Amino acid sequence: MRPLYAAVCAGLAVALAASGCATPAPASENTGQIVLADAGDPGEFNPVSGYGSTGVSPLYEGLLRPVAADDSTLPRLEPALAAQEPEVSADGRTWTVRLRDGVHFHDGSLLDSGDVAAAYRAVADPRSASPIASDYSPIARVDTPDPLTVRFHLHAPDPGMPARLLLGIAPAEALTPGPASVSALNSAPVGTGPYRLARLTAGEAVLESDPGHRDGPPEVTRVVLRSVPDADARAQMLMAGEVDGAALPPRLAEGLAGRGGLELVSVASADWRAVALPMSHPFAGDPAARRALNLAVDRDGLVDRVLSGHGRPVASPITDAYPEYEPPPLTGVRAADLLREAGWRPGADGVLARDGARAEFTLAYPAADPVRRELASAFADQMRELGVAVTVWGGSWDQIEQRIGEVAILLGGGDNPYTVDTQAYRTLHSRTSASGPLDNPGDYRDPRVDAALDAARSTADPGERTGYYREAQRAYADAPGHVFLATLDHTYVLRDTGHTRPAPILEPHAHGVTWGPWWSLASWTRE
Repeated sequence: MRPLYAAVCAGLAVALAASGCATPAPASENTGQIVLADAGDPGEFNPVSGYGSTGVSPLYEGLLRPVAADDSTLPRLEPALAAQEPEVSADGRTWTVRLRDGVHFHDGSLLDSGDVAAAYRAVADPRSASPIASDYSPIARVDTPDPLTVRFHLHAPDPGMPARLLLGIAPAEALTPGPASVSALNSAPVGTGPYRLARLTAGEAVLESDPGHRDGPPEVTRVVLRSVPDADARAQMLMAGEVDGAALPPRLAEGLAGRGGLELVSVASADWRAVALPMSHPFAGDPAARRALNLAVDRDGLVDRVLSGHGRPVASPITDAYPEYEPPPLTGVRAADLLREAGWRPGADGVLARDGARAEFTLAYPAADPVRRELASAFADQMRELGVAVTVWGGSWDQIEQRIGEVAILLGGGDNPYTVDTQAYRTLHSRTSASGPLDNPGDYRDPRVDAALDAARSTADPGERTGYYREAQRAYADAPGHVFLATLDHTYVLRDTGHTRPAPILEPHAHGVTWGPWWSLASWTRE
């Protein structure tokens, strides 16, 4: 156990002993209210920036929404704002969606096709600088034949199109031109979801049920979201009874499970972690070095020691949750032999060197993320045994982005995992004009991978598409540009509020109190 978690768990043990392990008082005596602690800052509610783009949001709805059977498989997508399943043309390039009639936004205005078209156009608009724009690049244009009909025209057939219909819809009038990061929707959201924003301060957002929602008001009528960036503070608030639930790092969550009436919920996800290697680096850019790092990493050890078993080892962003998954090839090649054959030899200090260049690089991670810090440190420890010196550096995302191309980055992905296209394209395809700063930040390029991913986007035949994705995985395995480590199981701790809740859903990269046990708060009922 590392010092940080040892200290935290020791502190919790003292608190538990002092309380006799009694169940803390509830966060609120209001049985219709739930108080949750979230790591993120309130005030980032803009769907053009990606909020609610996976169809899960208390504030917004998309044309479709995911329905969970369990968290081990991709969820089924069913109509939400759509009145029925989309109609697809014979060539697969035109998708027609009929809207529900009589749906109101929180401001009282009626939803129509113009609002839907405006949302998709805003994401595609370069002025928005939307971080999810590349996910929607298969859409050529959006038409509105009548107020309740939206027609999407695609560049090519796209079996992943249903996942692109999860985007949250706001009124067209609220989708003003300009950067999404400064839109009024960030702090004054207007959607069609079962909750609406009642109050927003620097540290807290209060959501209240929409009495006019077409499905009726939820039984949980009030949700208080408190911004608590520090994981240790969230744990202490849970123990003190100040909040009803929070997302916590795996080992910290394990320390609270079963204590004081608290429950640990672990949810499978497509949320991967990987070391994105800079291709221009004298060591990390060497193809032999990239293969060697992938062979040398002990992924099972990282899952066991850092994630307390709450995760799964992976070698690419396409996991076994997808039918397109291709198991990584078995190889008898040793990482040390690969490096030796490429001319890397131990120096006086044990670090490999070649032609004056040392086998060393900096691995950056967001300093506020304890799990990435732990993964980065454990990865560096493992690489030291190979003769590779990895310096771990934590900074803000702004600081990290300034060093893109110079440093490796402990990256996370899986923003919209309900189509394999978005799971793979942003990370493995060469950067395009629509790429965000953290889409393939190391500038990995492989023409075979690009060709296979592009071909998968242009066929409507499921068998051909699966073949192309498997071809992309095989080509990537031959010449990797990242060291994929694991997908995370997201860990949440909550107290019993007396509600029956739906099963969890396979989660994307985004988590926190919008997800986990609370992904469908409007469906919670009392026994």
